[in-house]
Amino acid sequence: LFLATLTYDTLRFEYEDFPETKEPVWILGRKYSVFTEKEEILLDVTSRLWFTYRKNFPAIGGTGPTSDTGWGCMLRCGQMIFAQALVCRHLGRDWRWIKGKRQMDNYFNVLNAFIDKKDSYYSIHQIAQMGVGEGKSIGQWYGPNTVAQVLKKLATFDTWSSLAVHIAMDNTVVMEEIRRLCQSNFLCAGAAACSSVESDVLYNGYPEEAAVRDRLTLWKPLVLLIPLRLGLTEINEAYIETLKHCFMMPQSLGVIGGKPNSAHYFIGYVGEELIYLDPHTTQPAVEPNESGCLPDESFHCQHPPCRMSIAELDPSIAVGFFCNTEEDFNDWCQQIRKLSLVRGALPMFELVERQPLHFSNPDILNLTPDSSDADRLERFFDSEDEDFEILSL
Repeated sequence: LFLATLTYDTLRFEYEDFPETKEPVWILGRKYSVFTEKEEILLDVTSRLWFTYRKNFPAIGGTGPTSDTGWGCMLRCGQMIFAQALVCRHLGRDWRWIKGKRQMDNYFNVLNAFIDKKDSYYSIHQIAQMGVGEGKSIGQWYGPNTVAQVLKKLATFDTWSSLAVHIAMDNTVVMEEIRRLCQSNFLCAGAAACSSVESDVLYNGYPEEAAVRDRLTLWKPLVLLIPLRLGLTEINEAYIETLKHCFMMPQSLGVIGGKPNSAHYFIGYVGEELIYLDPHTTQPAVEPNESGCLPDESFHCQHPPCRMSIAELDPSIAVGFFCNTEEDFNDWCQQIRKLSLVRGALPMFELVERQPLHFSNPDILNLTPDSSDADRLERFFDSEDEDFEILSL
């Protein structure tokens, strides 16, 4: 039937339904059965924020592009993985989007952070312009590492979300660095320096509810992004089992990466196939209507999600996790350690307590590397830039 085919500006997709399989379906840390929970699977997928190419938005930088068709797919994937972090932060993993149902204010606050205009925290405008500092001109293609570095910088302006964003470089996650970053948010009225003050002193004389509220802020919610290279030109099969396990963790934000010529946001897997949201659809830019409401249907993918063989995955990816509390982070560390014991699963990265001695300049707050490091990392992680994203416009 022709109804099964949707034709878009640049590509044609045939959306297949989920395969009838006994294999479990994993979506961002949730396990489903195709036979008994098909509706729940599709509702979970539809509830993720879906960012695609857009056209007719205000010119980037005032005189730049008014569409990101052909170059913005990794930027859109970066928006999607970060939007999932904001959804977990402000709405919770159990939140669902239902067409026509009135949503809470926080949902629109999250969505507005990504709208295509210059003053949205994580808009295509902000990402493209902040990328200039990472050596990417506006309209140039990004790799997973570049978009992660840019999102980290933009998150510092998002005081509403108050996120700690850590990008683990050199395939190494340093727990001490992350704890220092997430615990650096002491609220101390009138105290010039309070990092050494005992917590019971800090709250002396505070109203009880303020003490509880302030204690909660002693751990900033963590967005952990890990850029990885899982092979030279194609993914090394030894990493596949580990990659699957990442989608099984409740802290999972998914993976950004793709296959040669296109970037995708991977949210789960079934059998030997990855499940992903695809940004390669050009939609008109959306503006609030006369009543000030934002029409939001085009930000939710309402057909069955795309699938592809894991073996086709380009080896350059970034894996994301969200730890809302310190307990979440400790649990994540425990799961990563257990994962190293799984037979046939080669670890994708190392988890260590402290900065290894062979690291040059200890980078306490994981600031962007200096230019020489950045050049080296760019060549390492983004070497696919040249042959990615070649579309007929």
